[in-house]
Amino acid sequence: MLDYLSLAFVVAVKVFKKTTPNGKVTVYLGKRDFIDHIDYCDPVDGVVVVDTEYLKGRKVYSQLVTTYRFGREEDEVMGVKFSKEMVIGNEQVVPMVNAKMELTPVQEKLLKKLGPNAFPFTFTFPEMSPSSVTLQPSDEDQGKPMGVDYCVRTYVADNEDDKGHKRSSVTLAIKKLQHAPASRGRRLPSSLVSKGFTFSNGKISLEVTLDKEIYYHGEKLAANIIVSNNSRKSVRNIRCMVVQHVEITMINSQFSRHVASLESREGCPITPGASLSKTFYLVPLARSNKDIRGVALDGHLKEDDVNLASSTMVSEGKCPAEAIGIVVSYSVRVKLNCGTLGGELVTDVPFKLLHPAEGSVERQRFNAMKKMQSIERHRYENSLYTNEEDDNIVFEDFARLRMNEPE
Repeated sequence: MLDYLSLAFVVAVKVFKKTTPNGKVTVYLGKRDFIDHIDYCDPVDGVVVVDTEYLKGRKVYSQLVTTYRFGREEDEVMGVKFSKEMVIGNEQVVPMVNAKMELTPVQEKLLKKLGPNAFPFTFTFPEMSPSSVTLQPSDEDQGKPMGVDYCVRTYVADNEDDKGHKRSSVTLAIKKLQHAPASRGRRLPSSLVSKGFTFSNGKISLEVTLDKEIYYHGEKLAANIIVSNNSRKSVRNIRCMVVQHVEITMINSQFSRHVASLESREGCPITPGASLSKTFYLVPLARSNKDIRGVALDGHLKEDDVNLASSTMVSEGKCPAEAIGIVVSYSVRVKLNCGTLGGELVTDVPFKLLHPAEGSVERQRFNAMKKMQSIERHRYENSLYTNEEDDNIVFEDFARLRMNEPE
């Protein structure tokens, strides 16, 4: 296990870069995933390297942009748009306006290494800004998928209002994610329901208890089910599902998707007067739901390491209904089939699905497994490794295919 964990610490600083088509401006970011810790959010810190002779009196601007797509691109007709683009951060990078800005450790290392033509920039996410979420399209869907995404856009222009030319502009896709708190707590979510029948005495009782309130992506979920049949009906089978609930706040649309399910007839039928205690184990994964349209994912930068969308968290004192963008929640749903005339007994137990907290043992294990899964992919990517051991910086190019950009 130590060998796997050590893989996460082979590279001290990993920096992503992307250059404009004309090669005159290069943008460096220390990471692509920025974490919302509920009470604060990681700043978007980067460095721009520019050929100053190319500017000829012009300036370099950088923007933090979010796009909220709440409808299919192919349905946009007669000028009707199903997306909103908002610039939530704007900064003049070259020449620097704020020469006394506070630098992050990554920016300090990059400025030292890249020389006098490097200029820093920093953005902060607004409070209650939504997390990055992509709704998985079907094979028939064309255009960009629905969801919320963020990018850092850098361009050369005479003034802030100019859009700049494509050959001197560059866009880097980033993600805003939420991580679990440091402690998962000791609360065990549970639900107890019962069902009576017309013209029949007695009831069927169903109790469902989960072993945790917060689960990490890829973690096994255990649902303990207790069925007590004090009626004259029989329970034919039991079905247990993990349900992802999605709300698109812009159009007040809500829907659900089953991201894991298991049906069992073991111990069935549960005859009158009998009872059953059973534990179901489920693992909700994105790769198990690649063909299901509408499943919410944690952004969509790369095909091989995308997760199911994390549960939407709000800060203490805030109402979950105040969340904007695409709101995601999860529950375990258990159904008892009581026959054609008896109908079904159904209950839902809510839980949270999140990334492990930074610095935790679970996070180290999570990163190590991601490292193992992506080793083959990194072998084929165009990466430039420095030879200076004191800086220990790795530069990795942003792939154009991840951005869905035209060449």
